[in-house]
Amino acid sequence: MIKDNETIEEFLDRHAVDVEEAVRKAAAQEIMPRWRRLAEHEVDLKSGPHDLVTDADRKAELYLTEALTALLPGSVVVGEEAVHANPTSYEAVRGEAPVWIVDPVDGTRQFVHGDTGFCTLVALARRGVLYASWTFAPARHQFATAVRGKGAHLDGERLRAGSPEPGRDLRVATSHPDFTTDEQKRSLLALRTEGVAPRPCGSAGLEYLAVARGESDATAFSWEAAWDHAAGLLLVEEAGGTHLTRAGEPFRITGGNTLPFTAARDAATAQRVVGLLSEGA
Repeated sequence: MIKDNETIEEFLDRHAVDVEEAVRKAAAQEIMPRWRRLAEHEVDLKSGPHDLVTDADRKAELYLTEALTALLPGSVVVGEEAVHANPTSYEAVRGEAPVWIVDPVDGTRQFVHGDTGFCTLVALARRGVLYASWTFAPARHQFATAVRGKGAHLDGERLRAGSPEPGRDLRVATSHPDFTTDEQKRSLLALRTEGVAPRPCGSAGLEYLAVARGESDATAFSWEAAWDHAAGLLLVEEAGGTHLTRAGEPFRITGGNTLPFTAARDAATAQRVVGLLSEGA
């Protein structure tokens, strides 16, 4: 817990490894035993055929909610499944208390299909500022962390996003068309131009990791749900990248962003992607 007069940074110095352990345990106990073993009654639809939820999502989020609030009394959790059940709980992202932003299984569709492209995302924020993040892809045995001002790491190795190779098409992961408005579709279509190679995104968390590793050059996303973006945005930032909305401002996890927005390996790439998105709007 945070001691008297202790800052979040000091809390993280003492407990970042405990958060990582909680994420690993949630995956080991609630997610991986169900991977490729899901029964039909363990999978439900939410908003549509591409928006799935499983018992692994629900139980992993419950595990993390108990573990994380025990580590940091007075903190609150904004989790994807809890917000689906009670939308007003999302307001905690904008509150005064430290908030854990949790996506228990990011890439549920891939998880259900038995693919490895899913991860657990956790971020710690307060008053809209991201302080730390944890991205765990258990089927790929990858664990990425970021702490504000202290860099981003993958399995203990420092991540550096770098810059795209000159003359090569930009590799950009974009929102799935099923989750975009007509205006957003027009904006994203502007990326289908010379020098850019757009493709539909998979797990948002893993797309951010790809940018932080320099394997992908940018994202172009059209939705604001903090659990999809918070962990990855800090990961990209601490790897040396940046993020911009179509209004030319950094993305805010508290909302009110001009969409679509991008996270990119460097500022020049972010400006180029945002410029194209604005032309198509």
